[in-house]
Amino acid sequence: MSTLYRKSHLLGTKLKNIRKLNKLTLEDLSERCSQQSPKSAPSVSYLSMIENGKRLPSEEVLKQIAVVFQKDSSWFMDENLDIGLPESEVKTKKNKNLPLEPRFLYSKELLEGAIPELLDQSGISGRQFAQLLIRSYQEANYNRFPDIEKVADEVGQNLFPLKISDIKKLYKANGLKIKWFKQNRVTTSTPQMENKMLLRSFYESPSEVYINESLKKDRQRLKYDLTAHLGHKILHQGDGLRSIISSGSSTFDVHDGQENMSSSYDVLMAWHDFESSFFAGAILCPRKPFRSYLIKKEHDMLAAAKDLELSPAHVMRRVTAVSNYIHWHYFEAHQPGYLSAVYRGNGITLPFGNMSMATNPCPNWAVFSLLNQSYVQNPQSQISILKDGEQTYLYCCYSIRRKDLAGNLKLYSLGIDLFPALKNQGIDPSELINDLESSCQKNGGEAEINSSIKSSIKKIGNILRIHWIRDSLESTAKIICPKSPLCPREDKCKPAQKDYNFNEMEELRENILLLKKAKLI
Repeated sequence: MSTLYRKSHLLGTKLKNIRKLNKLTLEDLSERCSQQSPKSAPSVSYLSMIENGKRLPSEEVLKQIAVVFQKDSSWFMDENLDIGLPESEVKTKKNKNLPLEPRFLYSKELLEGAIPELLDQSGISGRQFAQLLIRSYQEANYNRFPDIEKVADEVGQNLFPLKISDIKKLYKANGLKIKWFKQNRVTTSTPQMENKMLLRSFYESPSEVYINESLKKDRQRLKYDLTAHLGHKILHQGDGLRSIISSGSSTFDVHDGQENMSSSYDVLMAWHDFESSFFAGAILCPRKPFRSYLIKKEHDMLAAAKDLELSPAHVMRRVTAVSNYIHWHYFEAHQPGYLSAVYRGNGITLPFGNMSMATNPCPNWAVFSLLNQSYVQNPQSQISILKDGEQTYLYCCYSIRRKDLAGNLKLYSLGIDLFPALKNQGIDPSELINDLESSCQKNGGEAEINSSIKSSIKKIGNILRIHWIRDSLESTAKIICPKSPLCPREDKCKPAQKDYNFNEMEELRENILLLKKAKLI
């Protein structure tokens, strides 16, 4: 203890700085220590006194704190306060913004007249446009909506996990009635794709919720549907301006020329859908208990889905809203190649679009390879060096392949930007990324991760308590890019064998060549 005393001049300051850099509250830190040793873990008040210089930690407590932040105990005793830049100064990928000049052309009146015509001529539906607006709003707020969180906490009383019997009690308390119906999936075909669809549930104003009987065998999706409709009742008084919930439908729509494609109701309905969905996440996974659960389970998505009777997609989306770390992205993809859900708190480039089919996608994205190559390991963790023009970024993602209730293959991918986390640890991310990129370039675009880089990234995985960051280190790191024609690899990668533009003329050409090969013409 005498040694601690002599070297403790900056201990409290360094502890407070590194705790705030990692977005941990005193309560979070106390809980992380408790997971190591419940009996000797410091309380919130004790940690507060340590930070304010009123108490010295025991050697055991100091070791617990050091483990949380992946430091040696001696680090807290030295006099070096240079532990990294504040998160606000950390390099992050920003969305490309259009300068609104000249300003007078972007007046409310002109936009109100121009947007409907733009949508009609481009083939983008009003719903797609609304979802793009909402996504931008989500990303600007890092998927934080405390007003909805508060309502969900009041209604659900922070019960965790929430059972179906609990949800039914909430239905009764809010005057909602459940009606069951039978409806099998239907198959629709367009020049772009074949899609299996299933009507799962819908809200009938003022107080009836219709549920497909097929959900009786799928408690994960049943819990989501029930709570989303409950959210509509509580947040919007059950006004009925809410879309149906279905499996197999997507944001990709074929423009049919109908005038209502850009209806003024599209934005309002899409917003109601978003709020209802966010409410479902907040009541099924209350912020504080769910965050504690994630830390305990090291962000094991499949274990969480099983334990909580929730779909992996629901769990992954909720992570982006509760984590102390804000630099997340989430993709939800369908075959043959389009996105049905997107969140980019870290500003990552889209691997392909959510308003049209993928054309020339980079085949090295985990989200693409897992979606279209059955032999790829499922689930998959990947370290990626994203080259986007002159900028280079380091990401880690966790992706799983599943079938939806209608039988369509879907891909769910959750990922983080490693740059801010490395910077917060006092590690130079630029140097690490350059070294890793150089190694990949020498080996055709992907390479084993050396021990030094592994050690740095492993620390990040341990601090954030994310096991799949560590898992990703066992595979090669890959250079990826926005589009295969822009491949930044010195040894250019081969584009995907299929160009997912579904050109009917090209398909006819291929058929004719096959007939010729078979000597039938």
